[in-house]
Amino acid sequence: MHAQDEIAAAAARMVVEEGLEYGPAKHRAAKALGLPQRTPLPDNDALEDAVRDYIAVFCADTQPRELLALRRLALKWMERLQDFQPHLSGAVWRGTATRWSDVHLDLFCEDGKAAEIALMDQGLIYETRSTTGLRHKPVDVLSLHAPCRELGDLTGESVVGVHLRINDLDDLRGALLPDARGRAPRGPAQALRELVRASELQNG
Repeated sequence: MHAQDEIAAAAARMVVEEGLEYGPAKHRAAKALGLPQRTPLPDNDALEDAVRDYIAVFCADTQPRELLALRRLALKWMERLQDFQPHLSGAVWRGTATRWSDVHLDLFCEDGKAAEIALMDQGLIYETRSTTGLRHKPVDVLSLHAPCRELGDLTGESVVGVHLRINDLDDLRGALLPDARGRAPRGPAQALRELVRASELQNG
């Protein structure tokens, strides 16, 4: 097995079992394997393939229900924040989420402070941090913890991190361009509803 494949396999376990993001998981996996610091890391597509393989082998009985619970939670928040054109991204959108995954929503606002005001008006407690935006410039992320009763019934864990990345309204069109594999990197509430409905029909 090549070093990149070893890193991807080890990182996939960390992503699935611990909820690590891809970047930290790759670096931690390389360190755990004792590889030199300059060892090339696998790209995100390779790691996503490894994550799907890991889920198929070790989590096939539980992951679909956990994913559905997280998608239902994400949909509730998208409906709650519908004034800000929310779009779901990350593992919950891609279908690789497990009980340890967070919900990542991109909001598109004419006034970024409006989303913060909306959260305050609803009496919600959140933390603000900075991350790289869609134009590779710093943007704010509002992070909070949301109860997920359905997920708690399944796993004993009932609190999920929800992260709201605040984007300019003008960034929406570019945010929907397909990725290298021709897939939508994020989707609106209606697309998520269709995924939820399909899962509900499949799971009876």
